[in-house]
Amino acid sequence: MAVIALAGCSGAPGVTTSALALLLSWPLEPGRNMVLAECDPDGGAVLHGLLQGTLGDRYGLRNLSVAARKGEFSDAFWRQLIDLSSEDGAQESPRNRLLLPGITDPSQSASLGQAWKMLAQMFRGIEAESGHDVLIDLGRRGAYGPSGTLAEHADATFVVVRNTLRCLQAAEGRVRALEERVGDVGVLVINEGPYPAGEVQRVLQVPVIATLPYAPDDARVLSDGAEQPRRFTRSPLMKAARTSSSLLLQRAALRRARLDPRIPRAAGGEVTRAR
Repeated sequence: MAVIALAGCSGAPGVTTSALALLLSWPLEPGRNMVLAECDPDGGAVLHGLLQGTLGDRYGLRNLSVAARKGEFSDAFWRQLIDLSSEDGAQESPRNRLLLPGITDPSQSASLGQAWKMLAQMFRGIEAESGHDVLIDLGRRGAYGPSGTLAEHADATFVVVRNTLRCLQAAEGRVRALEERVGDVGVLVINEGPYPAGEVQRVLQVPVIATLPYAPDDARVLSDGAEQPRRFTRSPLMKAARTSSSLLLQRAALRRARLDPRIPRAAGGEVTRAR
C-alpha cells in the first residue's frame, strides 16, 4: 500500500488533526494495519490533545533515540505504539490503527538524528513486509531539517493548507522547498477560505489531491479530546477523510509506479506488488 507524509506551513493548517481523521478513516484491507507517526520536531499533540494526558509521557518518539544508540530500535518501536482503534467508534475494533506519539519537548529533537534515518527504513520495511500503511505527520518544520529524510523515503508527500490568503502565501515557499527535496508534491486543502481548488493549484503550481471541510467542532474531538457527538464517524469531516484517504493512496500508488517501473499494474490500473 503506502508510506505517506503530511507537511504543514504557517497559518495553522491543522496537519495533526487531519492526520488523525485520516488514520481513523483509512480504508484497511483484511490483514492490513495503519500507523500514524507524529514526527514533528516541534513536538507532538495527540498525547495531551485527543488522549487528554491519560497515558502520561511514557510512550513516544523520544524513547527511540536511546534505543537507536543501544541497537534496540526495532523492538523499542513496537513498544511505543498506542492503539487508537476504539476511537473510530466501532464496538469491537482490532488493534489495527496505531499511533507513535511525538516528542514532548522540541529540545528532544536534537537527539533524534540517527533515529530519523532508522524510522524511514522501519516505515518502508513494515509497509512492505508486515502489512502496515504508514502516515507521517511532519508538522510545519519536519519536512525541511534532518527529519526530512522521512519525506524523501515516502511514496508521496502532501502539503496541508487552508485556502485562505494568509496560508496560501505562507505555503508557496514551503511547497517550492519541498519540491526541491522530494520532487513532486500534492496538496490537501482544508476548506476554510474563499479560494476554489483551481485557484489553489494556480497559486501553488501543484495539484490539489483532496479536500477536507473546515469543521471546528468536529476537529476539536480529534485535536483536544472534546466530547464526541453522536454519529461522529458519519460527520462531514470523517466522510471527507474517508474519501481523501482513497485519493491519497491512489496518488501514492501512481507515483510509486512511475518511480519504480518494476511494480506491475493490475487490471484497471491498480498498482500491485510482485510476488
